[in-house]
Amino acid sequence: MAGFDKRVNSYAEALEGLEDGMTVLAGGFGLCGIPENLIAEIKRKGTRDLTVVSNNCGVDGFGLGVLLEDRQIRKMIASYVGENALFEKQLLNGELEVELTPQGTLAEKMRAGGAGIPAFYTATGYGTPIAEGKDVRDFNGRPHILEHAITGDFAIVKGWKADRYGNVIYRHTAQNFNPLAAAAGRITVVEVEEIVEPGEIDPTQIHTPGIYVDRIICGTFEKRIEKRTVRS
Repeated sequence: MAGFDKRVNSYAEALEGLEDGMTVLAGGFGLCGIPENLIAEIKRKGTRDLTVVSNNCGVDGFGLGVLLEDRQIRKMIASYVGENALFEKQLLNGELEVELTPQGTLAEKMRAGGAGIPAFYTATGYGTPIAEGKDVRDFNGRPHILEHAITGDFAIVKGWKADRYGNVIYRHTAQNFNPLAAAAGRITVVEVEEIVEPGEIDPTQIHTPGIYVDRIICGTFEKRIEKRTVRS
């Protein structure tokens, strides 16, 4: 990686500087658009006491779920437990600190963090345990609660295509939380299926501009399906 060329040659290089106790933002929704190889590299590194922010925590044995196996995650900020039995078990046994956040609020927390907005008010969650201890104000006759933005030491992101300057395109629904995470990381690492030369991507098609991206790496992906439904 040199100058504007943000390519790295290995996953170890991609996550250089990730240390115990850091906050990691992870893109993806279910198993769609997850940075599966970057997650596997965190597993290999053995980094511990992480705070991980993501829509969910993968499934047993895949995605972020693999980081629960050796208790590498200290705190999980997510919007639902999903299909992960180990996540549920550790939550119920008090082995994992979990902060459940409404999905739209979680997305806005990341978006605000990337935009430099420290906090915002939302009506979502008012009158529920989500609102406990939070400032409440009325806007247009409706109560809203104060939510703080989220940023991370690292953001790990899955893209479809990027140029070597770090301009990224996501493919269809795999976009999900990825651009939000990408903008809110102090160091943003994107793994993609293809890296092209600058100018080969139509500027109007870029989802995450290279200014937000620090490192890119080209990988191969399993793209496991969380739950397959077929017509009989």
